[in-house]
Amino acid sequence: MTYHSLTFDAVSEATPGPKWAARWARSWPAYEPWFVARGGDAGPSRQACAEALESHMPELVETYDRLVAIAGGGDRAARFLSTWCPPSYLGGCSLACAVSADDIRLVRNYDLSPDLNEGLLLHTAWRGKKVMGMVEFLWGLSDGINEAGLSIALAYGGRQETGEGFGITTILRYVLETCENVDDALAALHRVPSHMCYNILVADAGGNAASVEVYAGGGAKEQPLPIATNHQNDGSTPDRGDFTQTHKRAAHLKSVLDADPIPASLVEDFLAHPLRQDRYGEGFGTLFTAEYKPRQGAMMLHWQGENWTQSLDSFYEGQRVITYGGNTAPTAPLYDIDWVAIGQAYARGDYPDWRSFVSGWSNAA
Repeated sequence: MTYHSLTFDAVSEATPGPKWAARWARSWPAYEPWFVARGGDAGPSRQACAEALESHMPELVETYDRLVAIAGGGDRAARFLSTWCPPSYLGGCSLACAVSADDIRLVRNYDLSPDLNEGLLLHTAWRGKKVMGMVEFLWGLSDGINEAGLSIALAYGGRQETGEGFGITTILRYVLETCENVDDALAALHRVPSHMCYNILVADAGGNAASVEVYAGGGAKEQPLPIATNHQNDGSTPDRGDFTQTHKRAAHLKSVLDADPIPASLVEDFLAHPLRQDRYGEGFGTLFTAEYKPRQGAMMLHWQGENWTQSLDSFYEGQRVITYGGNTAPTAPLYDIDWVAIGQAYARGDYPDWRSFVSGWSNAA
């Protein structure tokens, strides 16, 4: 059996600085060739990217400019970080939300190859509002929660067609940075164009939840049930529909919600088949299950036999290494990461192997 591993880091940095710089230094050497190979250099100009961000999400411009400066100010990095009309990409994922009179939980499975996830849980206050979530494209989010309790998660919409818009993970970052509740989030999702189709679930501390399909190039439509997998209800045929078992997973989620589950028990269904995927060698395995608790301002990452609890007000930096293909429990304990030393090395112009700054490093990939 082939085993795969993924390192998960929990990092807190109120404003972009040395820790984000260290992450950029680590990840850009992998992202840059991907961006070039997928035609990124033929995409919109740096000026067009900046103008699009100013037009659609002006509240993010200051943060974006700071990130670009930290990344060295280069043209390619600026266009990459804008995520305006980026190269296409795809994934999997299952989402659902359960609500009761006194609780609400949003749960997601993130399904992809272990080689294609950043494994970063980032806690920030970039615009003064606390936000934490799982990072993609170095500052976007695949799921997350803010200090108002607004929670959000995405699932691939099932088609690779593209239109003029932003990478969806930047849009999710925007929602959490600027919105307070589900109504605010829906307004933003209707207004800001996505470059591909996605299915989004949002929930808030008031016990509200909504599912919305967003379409390539703009446009969105709310759905009747707070569930989502990897197809859309517009009559289109999803690519790889049989492979991802998207309709089977959606039917299962509907049956779960029809049974009116206790919100705290919803995650149990995500940790078992048919929602949990284990085809890691085929690029389609559940890398983590994220459970968001809007009323508590907290989240929990789940793996088989293990979990990791974090909250916006009590966030702890650390690291876990998960091995897939057999037992998916951590293969190493939490590590202490000397982020200060990493930042100092970066400031000197060094691009260190960040693992040398991890106390007790042994077998992490």
